[in-house]
Amino acid sequence: MRELTLAATVENIAAATAFVDEQLEALDCPMRAQMQIDVAIDELFGNIAHYAYAPGTGEATVRVGFDEAARLVSLTFIDSGVPYNPLEKEDPDVTLSAEERAVGGLGIFMVKKIMDGMAYERIDGRNVLTIQKRI
Repeated sequence: MRELTLAATVENIAAATAFVDEQLEALDCPMRAQMQIDVAIDELFGNIAHYAYAPGTGEATVRVGFDEAARLVSLTFIDSGVPYNPLEKEDPDVTLSAEERAVGGLGIFMVKKIMDGMAYERIDGRNVLTIQKRI
């Protein structure tokens, strides 16, 4: 398992993505799966950057794990910001028009749809969100 800790800023989304992509390329990850994972990183790291420490700043850690037998990549996002379990948020009603839908929630909904697994825990005062993707 490899990990990278960065300042939780929007500017560091690219660094977090590059770190994960380097691991995925070493695993011969298919491009479609890598692109889906990159979308998830953008959404999840971006949410940490925008909301976890607002109005202050803090750090976020991204861990990359891989189960060879299952060909399953796990990404874990860890921050010490305000408690937030995205799995508790109700999915948006995508049958409604954009004008009729409540603002927010589409990014997490999209991550749930493109990943094969998603889990949240609050451990020792930290948000620990893990997503999984079969490659």
